[in-house]
Amino acid sequence: MNITVYVSRDSGALAVGAEAVANAILAQAAERGITVDLVRNGSRGLYWLEPLIEVETAEGRVAYGPVDRDDVPGLFEADFLHGGAHPLAQGLTEEIPYLKAQQRLTFRRVGITDPLSLDDYRSHEGYRGLTQALSMMPTEIVAAVTESGLRGRGGAAFPTGIKWNTVLQAVGEPKYIVCNADEGDSGTFSDRMVMEGDPYLLIEGMTIAGLAVGAEQGYIYLRSEYPHAEAILNEAIARAESAGYLGDDLRGSGKQFHLEVRRAAGAYVCGEETALLESLEGKRGQVRAKPPLPAIHGLFQRPTVVNNVISLASVPAILDKGPAFYRDFGMGRSRGTLPIQLTGNIRRGGLVELGFGVSLEELLYDYGGGTASGRPIKAVQVGGPLGAYLPADQFDIPLDYEAFIAAQGTVGHGGIVVFDDTADMAHMARHAMAFCAVESCGKCTPCRIGSTRGVELLDRIIAERDKGIDSAQVTLLRELCDTLLNGSLCALGGMTPFPVLSALEHFPADFGLVAETAHA
Repeated sequence: MNITVYVSRDSGALAVGAEAVANAILAQAAERGITVDLVRNGSRGLYWLEPLIEVETAEGRVAYGPVDRDDVPGLFEADFLHGGAHPLAQGLTEEIPYLKAQQRLTFRRVGITDPLSLDDYRSHEGYRGLTQALSMMPTEIVAAVTESGLRGRGGAAFPTGIKWNTVLQAVGEPKYIVCNADEGDSGTFSDRMVMEGDPYLLIEGMTIAGLAVGAEQGYIYLRSEYPHAEAILNEAIARAESAGYLGDDLRGSGKQFHLEVRRAAGAYVCGEETALLESLEGKRGQVRAKPPLPAIHGLFQRPTVVNNVISLASVPAILDKGPAFYRDFGMGRSRGTLPIQLTGNIRRGGLVELGFGVSLEELLYDYGGGTASGRPIKAVQVGGPLGAYLPADQFDIPLDYEAFIAAQGTVGHGGIVVFDDTADMAHMARHAMAFCAVESCGKCTPCRIGSTRGVELLDRIIAERDKGIDSAQVTLLRELCDTLLNGSLCALGGMTPFPVLSALEHFPADFGLVAETAHA
């Protein structure tokens, strides 16, 4: 009987040597006359343990990591193929505390199945949601998604069911489903993990969305820096078409849905839905004025659903298990689960999927283990490069859309970047302004010009902070932020003030200010 060994081909694992480890395992097995079945799975999200090897045993999968290719001969000597003891042994994978305590709905298959095996996908509850949807009326599908409480996971948190219903009721043919897979926020990788580790989940979710609103064509607008995801998605789409899960006749139902991958333009602003649509049409990625909304006049001026990867990947479970099952996770108006990505100066970086309501304190210490440097955590940025910097006295805030808005922050895409007490938050505020200046599409003056003036102003503040700064500089910076916040066409300019103002609010000493001046 062959022994099954799992080594991730996730981009994060490949970056730290997973390919070399996989090759070393095959070479050592051949040298010793042992036959192994090597499965290249997705990552479990335990990135501090990558490259992670798992071995199928009678008790379950046993994990070893982080494994270097030079460790492989020693693993064979320790009989790791039968769960033998070794310094890199982590025990049963499912019993690793970091993983065991999670509530995995969207990521329940990632790292477990062969990403491109349809049989593996179906044997782990795949395509049950689509089967259910094929027996329902469009209004029933939309009602189920609405009842689940699912909100957009890309950052805006708009109720998905309301968006779908708007497209369903809109006049105009054809209609489109567009997946925003241009994952550009700092500290985020959950979209990529799904696309590389469970691509049929996204395909299934988009197909259900098409049935719900009457769309027969979908596009995945994929971040240009994700070549592995692109290859896997294209192969998965081809296999789904061959098996009748995409194409002119979905599983003999007479209904159709077609799907294509389109490589993104490489601009952060194209993560904004209207700039994305402009780019998808072959134009320069610039923000459109709203209204009209994309749900009414979207791709090629036709009604269009634009959702991000995690939003669409959440849909199959809702159709399969019912909206109440999904709604029972979370708190308040934030229902379901959120894939949280722990990055930056963190000891145990990786992905954690939990229901809304978990605190930053629990995430940073119970899961993340504190900083990698061993120094105190000074600040975390939640929600990407435009998210607020939160100090330690706000780590009790529950991960909830409304709670973060009340704290003048944003949950965004669920990325958390950690900084220890050596970080200079004035420089981080400048970085946010500089990022906006570089990534601005240039269409509106507050973002295009305001961000450039903001960089210049912060440069003056930083240069003079050791001399005793003129508080008029801070007043001018606040006024500039107010202009960006209220005058920008989209969230790029509109949210750039969040990190700047939060840095001023919570870390005034880094600007050469006393707290009273910062609040003035």
